Amino acid sequence: MTRPLVTLTVLRTERLTPHLVRVYLGGPGFDDFVPNAHADAYVKLLFGSDDEPVLRTYTVRRVDDEKREISIDFVVHGDDGLAGPWAASAQPGQTLRLRGPGGAYAPRDDADWHLMAGDESALPAISAALEALPASAVARVFVEVSGPEGELDLRSAADVEVTWVHRGGPADEVGDDLAGDRAPLIDAVRRAPWLPGQPQVFIHGEAHAVMHGLRGYIRKDRGVSAEWASISGYWRRGRSEEGFRAWKSDLAKAEGAAERGGR
Repeated sequence: MTRPLVTLTVLRTERLTPHLVRVYLGGPGFDDFVPNAHADAYVKLLFGSDDEPVLRTYTVRRVDDEKREISIDFVVHGDDGLAGPWAASAQPGQTLRLRGPGGAYAPRDDADWHLMAGDESALPAISAALEALPASAVARVFVEVSGPEGELDLRSAADVEVTWVHRGGPADEVGDDLAGDRAPLIDAVRRAPWLPGQPQVFIHGEAHAVMHGLRGYIRKDRGVSAEWASISGYWRRGRSEEGFRAWKSDLAKAEGAAERGGR
């Protein structure tokens, strides 16, 4: 189902870290945006012409009905990419078209504890999830960022322990020894104590690190079923979003073929 197209106006921007910019959107189009209850609510941003727009997927950080504004966080690495440079130079009065939101994950009340992990791209969803937890909840959070300058103040009423994992540089600039199968996030999650009871797991970020480095550990080694685990890649190192979508499609086909072959 195609979601309605909404046109929002840039209200202001805020530099959260050296590589993270928050854009606040509102204006008359705010009334056309219908939020959902998912912590990982995402929208498709449309750049370029109406005939052949270029789509980029981003998580909605927050919808503020009082202020009538929507905030979206963008990872920015200089002039690389499309959405990041746009966010870094966005000015009040500019407009941005989007479709959405979609989404699938929200913290469950019946989980004994919550495991959340990811890189900068997962911070908006993790932040929203932590804010949604009640005081009685328990969460263990692991976030991989470039260094101390990439850390944010994550707020929650719950019993939360946050481990910041420093990779030593921007995700697209570090060497292969700190990315993919060797991403520091993987070791941090695998070495962490596993709490008793039923966890709900949310792990998103660079696709190779998440899908190859952590999904098997959670699903097979720790025995967390799909019902309790939201694990997927948000982006792929060295690929545009178009290339990432093609990679995901090929991966899904290969996994489907493997499952059919095992029956």
